[in-house]
Amino acid sequence: MTALHELDAHDLAAALRRHEVSAAEVVAHQADRIAAHDTDLRAFLTPTIDAALEQAAAIDDSGDAEGGFTGVPIAVKDLTSTAGVRTTLGSTLLADSVPDVDAHVVRLVREAGLVSLGKTNTPEFGLSSYTDNDVLGATSTPWRLGLNAGGSSGGAAAAVAAGLVPWALGSDGGGSIRIPSSCCGVVGFKPTRGRISPGPVGSDWNGLASDGPIARTVRDAAALLDVLAVPQLGDARYVGGSGGFAEAVRQDPGALRIAAWADPYLPGIETDPRIRAVWEDALRLLASLGHEVHIVENPFPPELEPQFNVVWSSGMAAAPIPPEAEPLLRQNTRYWRERGSRHSAAELAGAMQFLETTTRQVLTGLGSYDVFLTPTLAMLPRPHAWFTESDDPVEAHRRELLFTPFTAVYNMAGIPAASVPFGQVDGLPVGVMLGAHQGSDALLLSLMAQLEAAAGWSTLPIDPRG
Repeated sequence: MTALHELDAHDLAAALRRHEVSAAEVVAHQADRIAAHDTDLRAFLTPTIDAALEQAAAIDDSGDAEGGFTGVPIAVKDLTSTAGVRTTLGSTLLADSVPDVDAHVVRLVREAGLVSLGKTNTPEFGLSSYTDNDVLGATSTPWRLGLNAGGSSGGAAAAVAAGLVPWALGSDGGGSIRIPSSCCGVVGFKPTRGRISPGPVGSDWNGLASDGPIARTVRDAAALLDVLAVPQLGDARYVGGSGGFAEAVRQDPGALRIAAWADPYLPGIETDPRIRAVWEDALRLLASLGHEVHIVENPFPPELEPQFNVVWSSGMAAAPIPPEAEPLLRQNTRYWRERGSRHSAAELAGAMQFLETTTRQVLTGLGSYDVFLTPTLAMLPRPHAWFTESDDPVEAHRRELLFTPFTAVYNMAGIPAASVPFGQVDGLPVGVMLGAHQGSDALLLSLMAQLEAAAGWSTLPIDPRG
């Protein structure tokens, strides 16, 4: 018999509707999973099991688990505001911070009947491509304890991969959904800029970041996107329309033109040949499915990177942190704050304009293609200390670029992108990344579902391993 934690959200919802299991039993089972495995994984920064059991009992008493995903557990990244539940942003400065307002995505999840089991781990202020902080520590990929889950949604991806929850909320400003999804062997989707509201108190002032789903199956990711992609009053970036993503995974994407590259856009960085081999396997499978695949040179120029860093660091420099608190910040955070403080308003405006005009030119040049395919990462999951052992923030940043040179350009361009698990190297998961033009989220999900059906990655193991 399939254990509850092995079911995806769809199958778990179906079991709840058939009254094969109660919402309280589901939460209790997942709580036992967390108790058994999370001491080693460190996926959850703030579990909310008592509140989840109370919500589940209310669902059972009311009989509400008769439709949709009511009663299905979920987890929320600790960068996301949750009323009455501490939101630390991975920083000791906010270790006791309890917001009085929910982010729209949290409200939408609750209104859909999902039951949050708590807040998942993230690096301080979500700044790094690995998950480690001074509040909880480092999060491991369930595939091999001691190797980092990736960041900044590392706790969310690890929780999903380990069967602690079937899906989770992540966020992505430079790859932060897709990086840990590759490290943990799950599906991570970053939607088109403006698809999901950052409100009511959040801000996507630079156009880089978006919330998005992390799940074990494409159909779950699409269904959660339907829950999240609801326009809200006051949104500054409005894509238009909502819903229909769950339906898209049941549609044939048709024959698509796919541009593919496996070389990073930054000089001096190379893709691990074993990862390149997985990418080549994906090329062959897509071609066998009737798609027209063309290998092209990486179209994004390296000049994007320094301008991206101006925008990235300026945002951190603007954070309202008093000078006396600076020594309490992690070295990586201080590095980005100091770097951002050097830039003038004119330099920031120039950098933002450069990102917009340059990525527009690139996408115009790719106009004859429907989808783009690259590796998600250039390296396999790394040991926790690999990112920080030099004690030099410049070297630490260089190592992050060696690790993840593919993801950030999709944030600069504001287009949808997803990491899907496609292979294994030395017993570790390897993801490939699919991107598409602005607004083509449904098409991308349709192709992802086709690839999932052909490759069968949803059968990958989900038990934490030492």
